[in-house]
Amino acid sequence: MSGVELGLAVIGLLLVLIALRMPIGFALTGASFLGLWVMMGWRVAWGSLGVIPYQFAANWVLSSVPMFLLLGFICYHTKLTQGLFNAARLWLSALPGGLAIASIFGASGFAAVSGSSVACSATMGRIAIPEMLKARYHPELATGTLAAAGTIGAMIPPSIILILYGIIAQIPVTGLFLGGLVAGILTAIGYIIVILVRVKLDPSLAPSTEDRAPMSEKIAALRETWPVILLIIAIFGGLFSGVFTPTEAGATGAFAALLIAALKRTLTVKAFIDSILETVTTTSSLIIIGIGASLLTRFLALSGTGDFLSEAVLNLGADPMVIIIGIVVLYMILGMFLEPIGAMLLTLPIVLPIVSESGFSLLWSGILLCKLLEIGMITPPVGMNVFVIKSVTGNLVSTTAIFRGVMWFLVMDLLMVALYILWPDLILALPAAFG
Repeated sequence: MSGVELGLAVIGLLLVLIALRMPIGFALTGASFLGLWVMMGWRVAWGSLGVIPYQFAANWVLSSVPMFLLLGFICYHTKLTQGLFNAARLWLSALPGGLAIASIFGASGFAAVSGSSVACSATMGRIAIPEMLKARYHPELATGTLAAAGTIGAMIPPSIILILYGIIAQIPVTGLFLGGLVAGILTAIGYIIVILVRVKLDPSLAPSTEDRAPMSEKIAALRETWPVILLIIAIFGGLFSGVFTPTEAGATGAFAALLIAALKRTLTVKAFIDSILETVTTTSSLIIIGIGASLLTRFLALSGTGDFLSEAVLNLGADPMVIIIGIVVLYMILGMFLEPIGAMLLTLPIVLPIVSESGFSLLWSGILLCKLLEIGMITPPVGMNVFVIKSVTGNLVSTTAIFRGVMWFLVMDLLMVALYILWPDLILALPAAFG
């Protein structure tokens, strides 16, 4: 059996293991280890298993992942972002679907300190959905808005997906963060347009809830947003000015979040311990998946399978636009069944060489890939954000109703993907300006 044939067999085995619901990190590691063993012998396979995990985990940029995760979990457990929705609710209530629009603003603010789609949906869902249902908003609009809004969490920095992509693709994380910031803001604007159009066409979806609160109350509500504003200034100001590395920015943000929570008296022993435990658990899972992806990359390189697949695609003579559309379709399908980080690390060893050889910017393709992975968070049958919102609402709203609610936002997401493909400079202009 040639190296390429063995490589293709290992990829087939990997897909079978994933279909059998084996955790993706163990599937990647097991299949790659077996391939190395068959191709180069027991000693080489064990040697790779001893060296590659260290090489991956010792990457300095990777140390920013637990820091940003800790920052997000502290904000989540100490409710530092709760004032965002309240301020947006008071100031935007006069707009059609004002509470839903306030949810988008709140989610965008939380995204800037969390980096997690699931955490964003869970946190804002608990705050905003009860308010919208109490105001007689249609359940599909209320839940669909929050499920979709959560996807902004992985676009606006600090984004865990973009950090891992930067490590694998070996490009600066700061540039990815700037591109992600643009994509996240455009996504939020697109979602607000969806809400405005839907409510204009059918006002019964969101009865008017104009809040006649005095200006003094609105100003007071703005003052409650200071924790998030302070954190954003501390993280982004230091990161984009070059004062902080990504790791230092994450650590500074986590420390600042602890201080702010202590000042607001929302930092309890339980909240602190829960934040630490969830950070350790999530980081460990990500590292295991990353190690498996690194082993697969090594195996595909040694077997020649990576070059074979890249050349096979390029030798078809396909137009680069056809190639990128094929990649879009691939990730749309994977997103229906796999969680985002697993899907990304599973495919990058194959996709990155194709993207690079086709002449596309790795920074631009990273933002596009992140967007596609987040679309998977709200597509059936395994739309993770939908099930997070279902857990928040309980029996009040059915899973089917939530999926119906997100379909309108899915249409906008696909329009955004088309926009990024047709005008790459939308994403690349800001990183280029600060490059």
